[in-house]
Amino acid sequence: MSPTTTTILISSLATGTIITASSHHWLMAWVGLEMNTLAIIPMISKQHHPRATEAATKYFLTQAVASATILFSSTTNAWQTGTWDIINMTSPTANMLLTVALAMKLGLAPMHFWLPEVLQGSTIKTALIITTWQKLAPMTLIFMTSNTLPTTALLTMAMVSTLLGGWAGLNQTQTRKIMAYSSIAHLGWMAAITTIMPNLLMLNLVLYLSMTTSMFYMLILLNSKNIKDLATSPTTSPTTTTIAMLTLLSLGGLPPLTGFMPKWLIIEELTTQNFTTTATILALSALLSLFFYLRLSYSSTITLAPNTTTTKHKWRFKPTINTTLLTTTLPTSLLMLPITPMIC
Repeated sequence: MSPTTTTILISSLATGTIITASSHHWLMAWVGLEMNTLAIIPMISKQHHPRATEAATKYFLTQAVASATILFSSTTNAWQTGTWDIINMTSPTANMLLTVALAMKLGLAPMHFWLPEVLQGSTIKTALIITTWQKLAPMTLIFMTSNTLPTTALLTMAMVSTLLGGWAGLNQTQTRKIMAYSSIAHLGWMAAITTIMPNLLMLNLVLYLSMTTSMFYMLILLNSKNIKDLATSPTTSPTTTTIAMLTLLSLGGLPPLTGFMPKWLIIEELTTQNFTTTATILALSALLSLFFYLRLSYSSTITLAPNTTTTKHKWRFKPTINTTLLTTTLPTSLLMLPITPMIC
């Protein structure tokens, strides 16, 4: 892909998100979402491979249905209330349709089926964009409409997402699919707190974006597409592998790493609001997610000490480690070290 095309696509992605985040009218928000969708599709299908084409088609169909549902819900609300303002969603039918549409946009269960397949058919860099930047526009709409969204529906989706994200991730060997189910589980935690404390939703989103970006950068540096690649990475990059292990443990929410903080605060708030059943299910599902994060960490560090070598090449493969990218990634990953006591 030429630099000009890449610049146009990235600019369209940024513009679409900014339009959605800064709009008060549903039509403008819909335009921003469509710009996001149309800009990411060429990036998914640029490999000219049947798997990439399939992933782009799945992404387009899912996002088109979600956008049409958002437009239909906003039209229903405007028909009943006479206003197109995003913050004035007072129709229960429109709110339920909007919740389903935004869940489909994000990849919340049970509308999650497209996310693992799309990420597996994309490059790691494109998967990074899908799991981070593409979540910003729908999350902005959720934040703006959090006062009117149905709490019961969101809590149900949250429990299903966290359970499914942890359970399905146990059976995966591809790192992109593991990150996809990790994204589903984290989105479930965010959905659980949306209508109860939106500020905690934003804190969770920021930490999720930081940890996921750091982890994908590590996968790019280590050129790891599956667990086997991750297990051989200590031979060439022991330092990067160690930081990747810390980032994985932080994603899993292992105390006292940073990823534990939003889970702790969400469970505390749910318990305070008498949602004890939901809090219990979320806490138990976190153990499932933590298990496959620990498995990844174990596989990447089990050979760290005895097999570390000064060789410049992996077996039959040249390393693709970029020094500039490493210097930008290391500080970001070090932010995952224990800061929970200072914030809480």
